[in-house]
Amino acid sequence: MDHYLRDLQLLLLLITANGMPILARKWLGTRWARAIDGGRRAWDGRPWLGASKTWRGLLAALAVTPVMALLLGLGAGPGLLIALGAMVGDLGSSFLKRRIGIRPSGQALLLDQVPEALLPLLLVAPMLQLALLDILILVLTFVLLEMLLSRILYALNIRRRPY
Repeated sequence: MDHYLRDLQLLLLLITANGMPILARKWLGTRWARAIDGGRRAWDGRPWLGASKTWRGLLAALAVTPVMALLLGLGAGPGLLIALGAMVGDLGSSFLKRRIGIRPSGQALLLDQVPEALLPLLLVAPMLQLALLDILILVLTFVLLEMLLSRILYALNIRRRPY
């Protein structure tokens, strides 16, 4: 497979996995918007994750990203790993943001983008023969694209606030 085509496919999968929760919220409104943490609070009195981390978003990413991977010719397996890694990365960053006092849906440059790109790429690296340099370039590209796409989605009234 052409190196550049593979990288483009991976970027599309990262965007799909990370964008599906936003699109699911837009399309479904409050339906199935149950918080993953159930509204419970951690030892520090803050939410574990926050109300914006929902089962709806998680399931949307896990369902749609493998389908997109199939359409791109990568197979459902890598798509599922990308979705799983992106969601675990996103949940992990939300957990850390709550611990340092950033409110749910609050922004933290790089902490919001790097885990949800780096973790999935590390998961698929062995099967897609990604080198460390490939991963670093893809993460950096994803961060830049995510910041641009965030502004576009905000202008289209899909995202609640721009980055």
